Amino acid sequence: MSDPREGDALEAVGVTKMYGAGPAAVRAVDDVSLRVERGEMLCVMGKSGSGKSTLLHQLGLLDHPTEGSVFIDGVEATALPEAERGRLRFERLGYVFQEYALLPELTAEENVYLPGHMLGLSRRECRERARELLELVGLTEPRPAD
Repeated sequence: MSDPREGDALEAVGVTKMYGAGPAAVRAVDDVSLRVERGEMLCVMGKSGSGKSTLLHQLGLLDHPTEGSVFIDGVEATALPEAERGRLRFERLGYVFQEYALLPELTAEENVYLPGHMLGLSRRECRERARELLELVGLTEPRPAD
């Protein structure tokens, strides 16, 4: 693959993830390169244990690849210090985990509201965006007819 294009939302170049060392080392992800353009959807499929979650952790900046680079919006995220990687994760990426990471004491709206609040958006902006997102995925209660 060539240099990352500015229009790409995400690009991985030669991403490899190894666990352990020596003869017992496990190559969980092996030299993966891909591009995801803005608005494009991607599905990662494979057998259990084939490295899907490990790859997604690399692409989502939740882990650091052994080799290769991950670019987010043209920025080489794998070269950034952890604090900047964390900021990039917070501002540019969203996650839907297999084991959902919701705060059980909060409502669905409050769970969706929280990241916007942490970004410093107003309560009104957070509430409107949370409702919009919940409606988009069909998780709002039907509104009464007038």
